[in-house]
Amino acid sequence: MSDWESLTAGQSEAVVKGYDPAIMRKLLGFIKPYARIVVVAIAGMLLATGAELLQPVVLQKTIDNHIVVDYSRVRAADLPASVARELKLTPAGAAIDGYRYFPTARLASVTAVERKQLIQAGLLDPSSWYFFPRNEANPALERLLASHPALFSVSARYGAIPSSDLGRLTPKERAVLRAHDVRGVALGGLVYLALLLAVLLFSFAQTYLMSLSGQRVMKDIRLRLLDHTLHQSYGYLSSSPVGGLVSRVTNDVETINDLFTSVAASFFQDVTLMIGAVVTLFFLNSRLALIALCSLPPVILMTLFFRLRARDAYRRVRLWVSQVTAYLSEHIAGVQVVQMFGRELRSAREFVRRNAQLLRANLAEMYVFAFFRPLTDLFASVSLGVVLYFGAGMFVSDAVSLGVLVAFLSLITKFYQPVMDISEKFTVLQSAMAGGERVFALLETQSQIPDRGRLPLKRPVRGHIRFEDVHFAYKAGEPVLKGLSFEVLPGETVAIVGYTGAGKTTVTSLLTRLWDADSGSIKLDGVDIRDYPLRELRRVIQPVQQDVFIFAGSVSENIALGSEISEEEVRRAAKIVHADGFIERLPGGYDARLAEGGTNLSTGQRQLLSFARVIAHNPAIIVLDEATASIDTETERLVQGALESVLEGRTSIVIAHRLSTIRHCDRILALSGGALVEEGTHQRLLAKGGLYATLYRLQYEPDGAQSEP
Repeated sequence: MSDWESLTAGQSEAVVKGYDPAIMRKLLGFIKPYARIVVVAIAGMLLATGAELLQPVVLQKTIDNHIVVDYSRVRAADLPASVARELKLTPAGAAIDGYRYFPTARLASVTAVERKQLIQAGLLDPSSWYFFPRNEANPALERLLASHPALFSVSARYGAIPSSDLGRLTPKERAVLRAHDVRGVALGGLVYLALLLAVLLFSFAQTYLMSLSGQRVMKDIRLRLLDHTLHQSYGYLSSSPVGGLVSRVTNDVETINDLFTSVAASFFQDVTLMIGAVVTLFFLNSRLALIALCSLPPVILMTLFFRLRARDAYRRVRLWVSQVTAYLSEHIAGVQVVQMFGRELRSAREFVRRNAQLLRANLAEMYVFAFFRPLTDLFASVSLGVVLYFGAGMFVSDAVSLGVLVAFLSLITKFYQPVMDISEKFTVLQSAMAGGERVFALLETQSQIPDRGRLPLKRPVRGHIRFEDVHFAYKAGEPVLKGLSFEVLPGETVAIVGYTGAGKTTVTSLLTRLWDADSGSIKLDGVDIRDYPLRELRRVIQPVQQDVFIFAGSVSENIALGSEISEEEVRRAAKIVHADGFIERLPGGYDARLAEGGTNLSTGQRQLLSFARVIAHNPAIIVLDEATASIDTETERLVQGALESVLEGRTSIVIAHRLSTIRHCDRILALSGGALVEEGTHQRLLAKGGLYATLYRLQYEPDGAQSEP
């Protein structure tokens, strides 16, 4: 098995582990600062849901009370009290000729046996009636009643006519009779329109406020991620692919953003709407509601099955998105190496393999979703068919009204719309869970250099450095420094030389606490550097490295690096290191825009900018780690002259392979195998004939690699 296969095999095992509900709790923890906004958004959601659920009720009331008016009547005087309560009869004052009227649909609460007994006893009139209120202010209605006394039964406030006799009235007479129904339909339409506007208004408020809080949460998460990552140890960062870290801060956080803007803005509304729809169904007619909900258990089982299958598919997508991003980031950054060594074809093949894995993960996600959506449509259609079949039978038997049946169809549709919406949002939800898992895995990674120092650095810093029996290893069992001890006096310039792997650069990394020593101590001005705050320590010790990183931005910004350094100080620093010449030749001078990594500068120019950075920040201690290795001989001589004046009175440590640059250092330390083997001036070490003399001879004697300048 290849290294890559081993890696992906291990990651695949991590992908299929159980779902962790703590991820959602952690995400919700980021909402606390915006709780008021979320509360207002939830209130808007509840109001929008209530307005949406009232629409079928308004529709039902309008149909039953003003469009299809169907009443029955009973003789209430001899009617059993229990039946009277079930029928909810009109007030006694509304009785006409001893009859009390009620909507025919209420007969559903009376058993068929009771209904037959009531009819046989002459208490229940089986015919259908149109029941209406009288309005003496409407003379047209009064004239109509007077013109057809045989058709109407009237009281002081109400009137009734057999539904079968409505056809005996002319269209104009029916319009007069049903004028109040026309007004009722108009009022119902206005209420329905008002509810639609309320849904629009409150849904907008909910969506906007949830999106607003989501964007602010994403800002906080990104800031937390960046701050957390920047404070991780160099060991962790150097072993983590840059593309993977970038993917977590960008792609994975974006999936969480989708959770708030696309899912959270509608998820709670969908759930509330589903629950509200069920409650409303039972409010309208419990028997038909039970029949309609018979199709719910398969939907619940299908959703649970879908969740289990979808979880791993979505998390694999997040994994392979990260892998592809990391591979692209690495190979685009190293494209010169790829081209110089002719690795284009092999790199393309490797990318095709990774991209194919991402394709398979995406297709698996699509298959799951393609399976779920049609099934949801099927169950929705089955539920509508069940309601129509049984509802029609109940309507014929006067068990439900037409308005209730229409409202049921509307509510069933409203119930399944959220189910479909949730199914569509499930991909986002699962992706957010996978992204959140990776984000919080990074946030919970604790690999920082401990920063528990509380002693402030005394000003001015003397620059007295002491290594005392320092041991260090990058990997356990492979020591790099073995009991290293030496001292650098205030204002002294000390060079460190040795073969590759002797531990020279490690010394500077430990001094700036990019790593911490395994044992022993490193002291600055007599105090262990771990007792100083990390920020203060690194402010007074500034390294100049061989590999210089240039940020995308202006020349001035790359020298100041965000510190409060004036333009005058920036120019002065550049002039000291003789960088002002090439800077002023750039288009825009100090405002010239530099590409990421400084690709529009030469290696020597980037090195000069690194010198200017250090001088502009005016540290007490300067570390030169192969700092002049990339500068030509002529430029090096100019910089050496500038550095002599800059380093005067400062403590400095110089690490160099080019021994000509350290001949005038106060002392030279020669390391071998992580231990100090020689110490002295250039002349004394040459005379000693030890390690330093050997290095010098290999470099500058005629049979060496080069001649001394």
